Amino acid sequence: MPNQKTLSIIKPDAVKAGHANAINLMIENAGLKILKKKELNLTTEQAKEFYSIHSDKPFYNELCNFMTSGPIIVQMLEGENAIELYRKVMGATNPDDAEENTIRKKFATSIQENAVHGSDSEENALKELNFFF
Repeated sequence: MPNQKTLSIIKPDAVKAGHANAINLMIENAGLKILKKKELNLTTEQAKEFYSIHSDKPFYNELCNFMTSGPIIVQMLEGENAIELYRKVMGATNPDDAEENTIRKKFATSIQENAVHGSDSEENALKELNFFF
């Protein structure tokens, strides 16, 4: 499989708790390269636009509030089959269901405060990377 790029977001809970370096070590140990990286604070407008795919879901406003609650780190990752590989490294959305030695099993505190975001398809990876880079 050719090299792919995908988006990684280290969410406010993990940044605040000081887990960014440990998360990035897990990402790199999985064979993914961090090509670009920036720390920023999302505005409410940016959060609403970025998560507009979830705008009809009951957790949408809570998600937007959470994602604007503190700094996040957005990163462009690259590697062979990067989208699927990063999703495997992240673990299940619910940390209780995540496999051992995944980012969410180690660092997430709940379904919502689940430490990281990763693109779920090539189409979304392109869209999400263009949003931030």
